Amino acid sequence: MWRKASVAALLALVVGCLYHGCPELPEQLLQYISPDGLQSSPQSEPRLERVISDAWDSLITLPARQWSRVAVGVNACVDVVVSGVGLLQALALEPGSGLDHEVLHSKEDLREAFVHYMERGAAAERFFSDKEVFRRIARAAAEYPGAKLYVGGNAALIGQKLATYPELMVLLCGPVGPKLHEMLDEQIVVPPGSLQETDEYHLILEYKAGEQWGSTRAPQANRFIFSHDVSNGEMSSLETFVASLEEFQPDLVVLSGLHMMEGQGRQLWEERLKEAVAAISDIRKDIPIHLELASMTDKDYMNSIMQEQFMPIVSSVGLNEQELLFLSQAGGGPHAHLAGWEGVPAVGQVSDILLWILERHGRSDPSSEAELTRVHFHTLAYHVLATVDGYWANQEAAVAAGARVASSQACGTRVVDVAKTELKAPLRFHSSDSEPRVALTLDPTAPVTAWRRGNVTFHMTPVLVCKRPLRTVGLGDAISAEGLVYSEFKSQRTF
Repeated sequence: MWRKASVAALLALVVGCLYHGCPELPEQLLQYISPDGLQSSPQSEPRLERVISDAWDSLITLPARQWSRVAVGVNACVDVVVSGVGLLQALALEPGSGLDHEVLHSKEDLREAFVHYMERGAAAERFFSDKEVFRRIARAAAEYPGAKLYVGGNAALIGQKLATYPELMVLLCGPVGPKLHEMLDEQIVVPPGSLQETDEYHLILEYKAGEQWGSTRAPQANRFIFSHDVSNGEMSSLETFVASLEEFQPDLVVLSGLHMMEGQGRQLWEERLKEAVAAISDIRKDIPIHLELASMTDKDYMNSIMQEQFMPIVSSVGLNEQELLFLSQAGGGPHAHLAGWEGVPAVGQVSDILLWILERHGRSDPSSEAELTRVHFHTLAYHVLATVDGYWANQEAAVAAGARVASSQACGTRVVDVAKTELKAPLRFHSSDSEPRVALTLDPTAPVTAWRRGNVTFHMTPVLVCKRPLRTVGLGDAISAEGLVYSEFKSQRTF
């Protein structure tokens, strides 16, 4: 008992010093606040990760008003998950230099794009234009030792995560073939118009942290996704989705799959985006719409989504660090000059871009007609939720819930196993990369840090990063789904 009390007192001392600027801490104390853990003896004293996990469990509570019916659409498929290096070797491809491609036309394009992202440890998704070559690669992937089949597509994955809450009824619209239908949770309702005779397959090439192929070494675990998926690429289920809402009567709509249209060519996506916006505009204004973004490379396409099309008519957006920076680059936003993030993205720079999104494309100005009031950002080391004041409640719990599920799902555990995780988030950071620049400190006993810029509130929490992740696919979808479950939407415009 005395040992636990001593550790609690020590932690309070350390945190107090961090906040109030004590003289340099003795070297003996520094070990307790290092990312390696809070350990005073080899036996049983808690690590920093344990303190954060316990604090999450205390503050993550469901909102006063919860969702009862959620409609999700419109991309769905079967994921074939396989070792990326192993599959490329099986295809008789040799290691070499990397090069990004907006669209993959050949096996050599695939190899170059895979290497490009593997050496950065970054996720990406691309369209493979040659149907026959893709079929041959898909066949080789399905036959590769250890290949596994999973529910795939952002909408289907979000639907699967939401369906783990028995009080939620979930509608899923997308191209659902027989294999996918068999794998879906029985709680998920699929309208007849979404069923089709064949499945769409996506190939997920995974790599582990430290894995090497030739001179390329992965700095962290991640995956490269590609497909020849015309049904999802044309968002063919969108009209069925919107038509189903009148009967289903959801209190939340989750939309994903826009990134799939990028590989179909400008002429198709320009026309299809207009049709999609018209369809989405028919949804009742009192029903919030969450848009889940994914990897894109065409700046004109991203600008169409941001300025003229989807961004102003959705209430909430979910994205990761690659998508956030590309969005800023496409629209000439803050830090658009950066070619990419170097290591863990700086919290202040992320905060700048999130504020710009809500000011430029959202309703941070009370006179704006835009609907966007919430952006949920996630990266490996931490998450940030930015919301316009007066529209969302319980966001401290929501951002913590998203981080908690990232830790447990990556490690394949039901709850967070702190022994399998490590803290990579900064203990000290800034609210902005420019003035006014407020210095902030992570308090592990209250691990959600909040700050305001104008009428936008930011909530940041660290992620307990899984040391040896079992599967990285679908983490972003699980994070967004969990964050939405714990969010409460206020339709009234109160400032």
